[in-house]
Amino acid sequence: MMHNQRLVNWVLFILLSLIWGSSFILMKWSRQGLNGIQIGALRIFFAGLVFFPFAIAHIGKMQRRKIPLVLLSGLLGNLLPAFLFAIAIDNKIDSALAGILNSLTPLLTVILGALFFKTGLQQQKLIGVTIGFAGLLLLTLAKGGISLQNGGYASLILLATLMYAINVHLAARYLKDLNPLRMATVSLAGMAIPAAIVALQQNAFAPLWQSGIGRQSIGAVALLGIMGSAVATVLFYALIKRAGALFASLVTYGIPVVALGWGVLDNEPVSGMQVACLALILTGVWVANRKKGEKVEKSEVRSPKSEERAAG
Repeated sequence: MMHNQRLVNWVLFILLSLIWGSSFILMKWSRQGLNGIQIGALRIFFAGLVFFPFAIAHIGKMQRRKIPLVLLSGLLGNLLPAFLFAIAIDNKIDSALAGILNSLTPLLTVILGALFFKTGLQQQKLIGVTIGFAGLLLLTLAKGGISLQNGGYASLILLATLMYAINVHLAARYLKDLNPLRMATVSLAGMAIPAAIVALQQNAFAPLWQSGIGRQSIGAVALLGIMGSAVATVLFYALIKRAGALFASLVTYGIPVVALGWGVLDNEPVSGMQVACLALILTGVWVANRKKGEKVEKSEVRSPKSEERAAG
């Protein structure tokens, strides 16, 4: 039984890495006919539109006191980051570097957990996160680092990453008793309303009637919203509920692998050094979640002070 639970957790991990790792190239394709604000608005609009009928059915089954927290989770985990990422990629940040910067989420999750959420951290997990972060830093340098030209746009992604880390703890600590599908549908349907207002204000639907490139861009952002926001949000909340905050946040260490793979297919240069750095990042994921550490973590679950669940 434990082996099956562990297998399901890793399947969710890989699926999320594939979906979110592909999001950056979809944003890059979307910007051929749309600007960053339009991409962010349409992404959440399409995600919420898909979930809207389900949200109507689910919201009545949810505790009223939980609804504001669910909407806050949608704001921090979807709406605001969607705009921040899209604006950054629309300017000076290429898709691969965006994926790399996004990998700061686990480190920020650890820091926020220690400072504000009173989550204990095993030495093994700290070592794993540190190894992965070292790989992240080396990979960023291999990509050319963050220059004065793109530093401002990189900071938008860092802000989005901080929001992701806050949302991970919010969901793990206060919303873990909710059904992941219900939580995702209500949060995204709620965010679709402000997203639709921004989309209309930005005339985001105009490319549908303007050119083939415009229609392709909207098609890409629709796929981004349905898969990268709607489906991925359900999977992510399920992973948080099953495996805990830290393991779920480590999904962002798998994203650069996929993002750089798409970068190769899209003719973005990738070196052997970058591949070696990716191997270091994935080693950090393995160290942070190897079986020995999970046994220790189970003992923490018995303590009322611990909010972490076993990663497998």
